Amino acid sequence: MAEENEVKLFGKWSYDDLEVSDIALIDYIGITGKQATYLPHTQGRYQKKRFRKALAPIVERVACSLMRKGRNSGKKMMAVRIIQHTLDIIHLSTDENPLQILVDAIINSGPREDSTRVGSAGVVRRQAVDCSPFRRVNQAIYLLTTGAREASFRNIKTISECLSDEIINAARGR
Repeated sequence: MAEENEVKLFGKWSYDDLEVSDIALIDYIGITGKQATYLPHTQGRYQKKRFRKALAPIVERVACSLMRKGRNSGKKMMAVRIIQHTLDIIHLSTDENPLQILVDAIINSGPREDSTRVGSAGVVRRQAVDCSPFRRVNQAIYLLTTGAREASFRNIKTISECLSDEIINAARGR
């Protein structure tokens, strides 16, 4: 009876044994509770309040990040299909749960330090500052999807193959 109630993404990938190794990012990588969904298409209104998008499922956030550059905007079903193919390729390449690989890739590819402009009266210099966990997750998703989009542009490889390469390499720390 427990298997009937288990939520699996696309009916294949279980959320049960996923773990976030970075304690700072646990609240911002949505893989538990209501964020465990069958499809990364919840139609939630996550932009209505500040920080509400942290409650969105992490796979859906990656799918929404794929809908960039004018010709792809609004095509969420296409983005969901790309994510499904990407997870299949990751599973075939690594023989592990692709959701865990995705979580590890987001943890590894987010910046830990950033710089800001400090100064007044025309004299400006850069000052190193720590990144917030929320910005680390946002930047990681952006960098992964942008890298895959640029790698697949004018290339014979599909975007699913390029995205799976980006995620696997980021998860391994390369």
